[in-house]
Amino acid sequence: MRASRLLSIVLLLQARERMTAEQLARELEVSVRTIYRDVESLSLAGIPLYGEAGHDGGYRLVDGYRTRLTGLTADEAEALFLAGLPGPAADLGLGAVQATAQLKLKAALPDELREGVGRIQERFHLDASDWYADPDSTTQLAAVVEATWSRRHIRMRYRRWAQPREVERVVAPYGLVLKSGRWYLVAESGGIRTYRVSQILRIQLLDNAFEPPAEFDLAASWSAYLADFDARRYRGEARIRLSERALERLPHLLEPALARVARNTAEPPDRDGRIIVTMPMETIEHTAGLLLRLGAEAEVLAPAELRDRMAEIAADLAGIYRTTSGATKAVVTEPQ
Repeated sequence: MRASRLLSIVLLLQARERMTAEQLARELEVSVRTIYRDVESLSLAGIPLYGEAGHDGGYRLVDGYRTRLTGLTADEAEALFLAGLPGPAADLGLGAVQATAQLKLKAALPDELREGVGRIQERFHLDASDWYADPDSTTQLAAVVEATWSRRHIRMRYRRWAQPREVERVVAPYGLVLKSGRWYLVAESGGIRTYRVSQILRIQLLDNAFEPPAEFDLAASWSAYLADFDARRYRGEARIRLSERALERLPHLLEPALARVARNTAEPPDRDGRIIVTMPMETIEHTAGLLLRLGAEAEVLAPAELRDRMAEIAADLAGIYRTTSGATKAVVTEPQ
């Protein structure tokens, strides 16, 4: 544990050039006193680092010092290569850069680790795209990436669900997120907002630059967006009476969050072996469409509006099949 922390200190100073004891302690989740002891141990071991006092002070490595990657464990080296996503890297214009970086990393690894990462690349492939969905058209992604890298505002024409369908926005692109094969732009425009890149119709890079707030965290912002999205789209709850088979099939027919809530709220089976569950509900129409996948193995108990809608759909289906039964039989005609 301590050896790993000592290596982390060296790598952090290589990456950031200067860090105070307080910053190192916060990054490594230890006390400042522990950092003082670690720095002393590194100095005794011959690592050329020194401290500077004052407002702009902190610990630094002697200019030009670089550590080799011999501190990597086999698991760490393999994890680095397992994390490579060639598809998204190519989307961002970094495909060639990623390949070159992996070659350099492999060349820098000791012999005993190089063979392991080769096996990883031969036996594992990561595919970030979603099932049963075509990938998004990302014709504007390159321009969005350029603006994000260069911290420049963009003016964009955006297509959304609400009216008016097309709007113009000037935004500061803070970061990009890849979710199930789809790219999303997290940007500031009167607040932090999220835009689907495939819905950007036109884009213009502006000259005025920006700098995100120091406290902005892309991963935390995305997590907050997902939580808010779920809170807004779920407008109520439905109580559903399911067969045991339908309960088992839920993870294959519904999105994971819905299936998980339903299974966690499952009541003991009744005398007919049916199980009552509670499920988050969006609109009546959307939830009815989901439950149709379960057929007669699901019965809506509440709310009444959803039960009535399911009855209407079932009656319509029965009418269709009742009136067309036999109507599609092949008609045999005598040859002329």
